[in-house]
Amino acid sequence: MRQLTFTAGEEDQRLDKAISRQLEELSRTAAQGLCQGGGVLVNGRPAGKKQLLRPGDVVTVTLPDPVELEVLPEDIPLDIVYEDDWLLVVNKPKGMVVHPAPGNYTGTLVNALLHHCKGSLSGINGVIRPGIVHRIDKDTSGLLMVAKNDKAHQGLAEQIKAHTFTREYETIVHGRFREENFTVDAPIGRSPADRKKMCVTQKNAKNAVTHFTVLAEHSGFSHVKCRLETGRTHQIRVHCAYLGHPVLGDVVYGPKKPAIDTKGQCLHARSIGFVHPGTGETMSFTSTLPGYFMAALEQLGE
Repeated sequence: MRQLTFTAGEEDQRLDKAISRQLEELSRTAAQGLCQGGGVLVNGRPAGKKQLLRPGDVVTVTLPDPVELEVLPEDIPLDIVYEDDWLLVVNKPKGMVVHPAPGNYTGTLVNALLHHCKGSLSGINGVIRPGIVHRIDKDTSGLLMVAKNDKAHQGLAEQIKAHTFTREYETIVHGRFREENFTVDAPIGRSPADRKKMCVTQKNAKNAVTHFTVLAEHSGFSHVKCRLETGRTHQIRVHCAYLGHPVLGDVVYGPKKPAIDTKGQCLHARSIGFVHPGTGETMSFTSTLPGYFMAALEQLGE
């Protein structure tokens, strides 16, 4: 069990909204549930979910310990690009969730890894995310690195933190660019309008840097390579939308009705590079563009 205490400011009026602003992992509905369960105090007294705050009110939120779910191995085919006793590199298909979450407790990459690795996965991220050092969205395809032991996990995580782990994506976006090579350095945080979305913002944000290279241009679209310097949630999708060039097929940050039927967003983690945490060898892997991506390029005449 852990507690969070904060002092309400001028912008904090609704209690549930103030709590969800302080705790990004909590929705307003979850905050209301904590209030109903007696887990929220305002100035030392139990608070109802509809209570309004005044500047200076002291809010104390008690969060229950998370309940770990039992994640079961599943015999799901994996496209394994590389594997040894320390780690493996998987080419994840579009549509597969990386780790169990509400609404997706089976059929995930973790379920498949538990079957394939027979328990030989790092435990740093707990039962729900064994072996997962970094992740990609459900509707993003491509290369993902998995740690088989805690030493491998720590070594790879340190490279991500130091920005020495390379990740390059390819995507198709709306519109054309004036420059062939450019960089977007714009912080990303939770959207105040929709907590399921991220946006470029200065408030409660983390720095985010993406390097862009235009590979080809078509009538109204561009085929682009994106190199991540940081790895924020939805980073490429948010930066592309921020530029006014949303990812083709991304109905969250782009048009609700894509101009081309792509069966989802055209975003593929094409290559990764890192130093092997056991041998010290520099390693790099590149995957072929998947069928859905190639079909979209064919429709554009590439």
